[in-house]
Amino acid sequence: MFFILLVTGFFTALIGTVAGSGGLIGMPVMLLAGLPVHSAIATSKFSNTLSSFSSFAYLLNKKEIKWKEALSILPFAFGGGMAGGLTAGLLSQKVMEVIAVFLLISAFSISFLKKPAAADNSNDAPLKGIGPFLTAIGFYDGMFGPGQATMLMHTFLYKGVSYLKSIAFTRFQTFVSCSAAFLAYLFNGHFIWQAGLAFCLGSIIGAQTAVRFADKVPLKTAKLFLNGMTLILIIQIIHSLFS
Repeated sequence: MFFILLVTGFFTALIGTVAGSGGLIGMPVMLLAGLPVHSAIATSKFSNTLSSFSSFAYLLNKKEIKWKEALSILPFAFGGGMAGGLTAGLLSQKVMEVIAVFLLISAFSISFLKKPAAADNSNDAPLKGIGPFLTAIGFYDGMFGPGQATMLMHTFLYKGVSYLKSIAFTRFQTFVSCSAAFLAYLFNGHFIWQAGLAFCLGSIIGAQTAVRFADKVPLKTAKLFLNGMTLILIIQIIHSLFS
């Protein structure tokens, strides 16, 4: 079980850091391994908290982002994540999946409203006007999670932020919203430490691997991969709604 969760955590974080939707791997495997759904979500929140901060810290150290920029999204991420974590027990999984489909289709649509930025991505636009959407994504992340990083990547890229900085913003918001949500799950007794530590160790290794080669991925390729993961996630969630 330890090895399965370790490997699953690695690939979940690797894919999730580069294009989001790593939860497509992690959540089903944890459920198949026998974890209750709320414990699986709590495990995901715990591992995302540490792995996201580790990859964000790497990009911060490489000066791809500044603390002041990251802190501008903190209230949206924390408020949304905490509210989502507290609300999770009140909503069925079907309702959360409907919310996920709506947010993913919205994120996927805006990716076509603006042409890709120049290859060097030197002009990063301010993040004004996206606070409510960041809060909504944080809320969804606190409730359930799979696909939230994809939504964030689409949002930041649409605002003209460079690919690497989009990853940094996404990792920071994921760290904050997952921290807030994890506190709610921990308080309600849903977290299983043995599973969480194994999954977390794999996630940290996967996230660190991803950020070290992310700068070698052309923006056009990254967007194609991101859109592909979005479509897969939308299809997977819609299928689960009608199965």
